[in-house]
Amino acid sequence: MSSLEEPLGFDKLPSMSTIERIQRYSSGACRPYENNMGMGSAGLKEEVVARLILTNQMNFIYGAGFPFQLQFKGECFYAILSQDYDEGTREALPWTRHNRDFYKEDSFNQRTSSLCRNDVVQGNGFDSWYSPDHQYNSKGDEKGIQNLTNKFIKSIPKYVKIVEVGPRDGLQNEKDIVPTAVKVELIHRLVSSGLSVVEATSFVSPKWVPQLADAKDVMQAVCNIEGARLPVLTPNLKGFEAAVAAGAKEVAVFASASESFSKSNVNCSIEESLARYGAVTRAAKELSIPVRGYVSCVVGCPVEGAIPPSKVAYVAKELYEMGCFEISLGDTIGVATPGTVVPMLEAVMAVVPVENLAVHFHDTYGQSLPNILVSLQMGISIVDTSISGLGGCPYAKGASGNVATEDVVYMLDGLGVKTNVDLAKLMKAGDFISKQLGRPSGSKTAIALCRVAADGSKI
Repeated sequence: MSSLEEPLGFDKLPSMSTIERIQRYSSGACRPYENNMGMGSAGLKEEVVARLILTNQMNFIYGAGFPFQLQFKGECFYAILSQDYDEGTREALPWTRHNRDFYKEDSFNQRTSSLCRNDVVQGNGFDSWYSPDHQYNSKGDEKGIQNLTNKFIKSIPKYVKIVEVGPRDGLQNEKDIVPTAVKVELIHRLVSSGLSVVEATSFVSPKWVPQLADAKDVMQAVCNIEGARLPVLTPNLKGFEAAVAAGAKEVAVFASASESFSKSNVNCSIEESLARYGAVTRAAKELSIPVRGYVSCVVGCPVEGAIPPSKVAYVAKELYEMGCFEISLGDTIGVATPGTVVPMLEAVMAVVPVENLAVHFHDTYGQSLPNILVSLQMGISIVDTSISGLGGCPYAKGASGNVATEDVVYMLDGLGVKTNVDLAKLMKAGDFISKQLGRPSGSKTAIALCRVAADGSKI
């Protein structure tokens, strides 16, 4: 390494008087460094990547592990790629691709967000995290996302349908009875946020799920809401008939890939449950009512342990062939990891079209978002979520809440995936139900953004 390429040491930092002269917040504070070193582009031994403003994030950039060094020239730092920078490394760093137009102002501004995504100045100001209203926007640059050649990113659907299960799956495990009016208000707020599918309630025996004993009242209060589908869970033909009488226009049935869980959850074997649901789907077909199918314990069971993917595929195929238009694959106790999700999905996708599959993850081990991401990469475009991470299962001890809707929408926004959901309105709905339940939100996104807003208000 030549002396010109020697990384800048902390002992060589400029004086504070020099640092103070740097215009950190101007639109030109981060712009391409013109190649005035007298070298042609064909034989460059060093490639200037960026002109960087000196911020308190210098340590992050310097320690990022990339093949460049920081050099101080004038009043700015420059990131210089070393001579050993090869094409293999170039492919690993999307912000250095297309070097022929690198020195154009617009192309550079797109790449700076990848160089230091959290803190670099972009365009005419900082990311909206630093805007006066302190609303952080996770959306990546659309052109930048479109230009990504990474096959794993390109395989992600452009639109993902969110199926909100909070009012049913989220609240069913609550010990204290939630007033009917609160449930109805929650559904209205969720629909107003842009969610197109909100699972409203479940027509199960009040003896088994007391929290949902008001299913009829809830359904009658929301059945005429426009702009969203409001399916309800029906465990048998009796529940189906009650749901239809209350105004339900879409229903769902639920089977298990675990014999033990099936017996504890619906009090019958897998085969017996499938026979029940066959009667429900036939009755629904006569009334032109769509039926969604759930498969629980798709990776693990609290009694049996690991569940073979072949068993999941069998139950999913049976539900699909009896008329369920959509099959939701549920990790009921939240033990799945990407390593177990992939073989499960491969088995199911071999017997059910991928466009008819959804995923439903509980976040017991904090694996929901990675599991959803790998599912998207495999072609899944329907994801079940629960506002504020509400949920659990009365028959699966230790199962934590579902993945939070806010967290999933935030991640999808960052990937450039459309959901048609307004995150701000969604957070208000989450705040509403969390206050009603008397506890903090289970959404990391909601907690973080509220903290950012609170901290910003002190500035």
